[in-house]
Amino acid sequence: MANEARNQECGLLITRVFDAPRDAVWRAWTEPASVRQWWGPKSYTAPSIKSDLHVGGRYLYCLRSPDGKDFWSAGIYREVIRLEKIVATDTFADAQGNVVPASHYGMSPDFPLELQVTVTFTHLDGKTLLAVRQVGVPAGRVSELTAAGWAESFDKLAAVLAAPERQVAIGKTTFLAEPGKQEVTYTREFGVPRERVFGMYLDPEKVPQWWGPRSLTTRVDKMEVRPGGQWRFVQHDNEGKEHAFRGVYHSIRAPEQVVWTFEYEPMPGHVSFETTTFEEHDGSTKLTGRSVFQSVGDRDGMLKWKMREGLAESMDRLAELVVREAPNEPPHQAHVRK
Repeated sequence: MANEARNQECGLLITRVFDAPRDAVWRAWTEPASVRQWWGPKSYTAPSIKSDLHVGGRYLYCLRSPDGKDFWSAGIYREVIRLEKIVATDTFADAQGNVVPASHYGMSPDFPLELQVTVTFTHLDGKTLLAVRQVGVPAGRVSELTAAGWAESFDKLAAVLAAPERQVAIGKTTFLAEPGKQEVTYTREFGVPRERVFGMYLDPEKVPQWWGPRSLTTRVDKMEVRPGGQWRFVQHDNEGKEHAFRGVYHSIRAPEQVVWTFEYEPMPGHVSFETTTFEEHDGSTKLTGRSVFQSVGDRDGMLKWKMREGLAESMDRLAELVVREAPNEPPHQAHVRK
């Protein structure tokens, strides 16, 4: 159901009914791994979510803008009633959790240093009424922007909650790396047609939203989606360091297969040969990736650098992306050139 937002003397109130049981909404709101999937407006990500959920416990959230700017918020839990209610303070903060004024992020110095947020979870015959009340938000334009931000967050939360019923992400990513071999294979299923998954896989505008771990921001520096075309992605970590990757597309058969190379720029010459296939059955898609390295040592080195975890997180984010996108939106394939 649509959000309802209104200003009252006791603060800004935002409500929404989610088609999910209360315990599912509670977990999505309180478990950091779930919060990272939906926190913030549509074009923002949440690379760091830390929470110690008990009275007197603290939280520290990071919201990252499309251009890579981080906005930190922090607070203290004042009241926690499981499945029913959370009351906490809310302030702008730096990366260490120290309170900073709104002007630290270029906002009005009149913005209160501290807000109070109350979240309630009400059972409604298998559905859940979620109500968020923020006390201290200035009326007018600031209140309108705050309500709009909550609306987009709630849209993302609804998609996360709906994913199991819609079977967008079926199970988890499977990963096979046999001892003594120089290859890795992995698979992931998505409950949507392969044209959709294939299109997002090769869309330069979508890649930054799913490629790599959540803690890193990805920029597409070059993406020539055609046989012989080059690609280069640059990632930034929380310390501002860059990590660049590059390769060449060898073959593209839409919407069936992509063959390409992968190379980490600080380690030139260590190139893996990648084949990604997309198989459709009854409206669902099975993505299979196969990475062949130049040696067993190269393969094992990538495993030590958490290749398994990085791939699994990328596939999770790709699954979340196909959830967030409108079901009737056509796949983005205009950029794929034969």
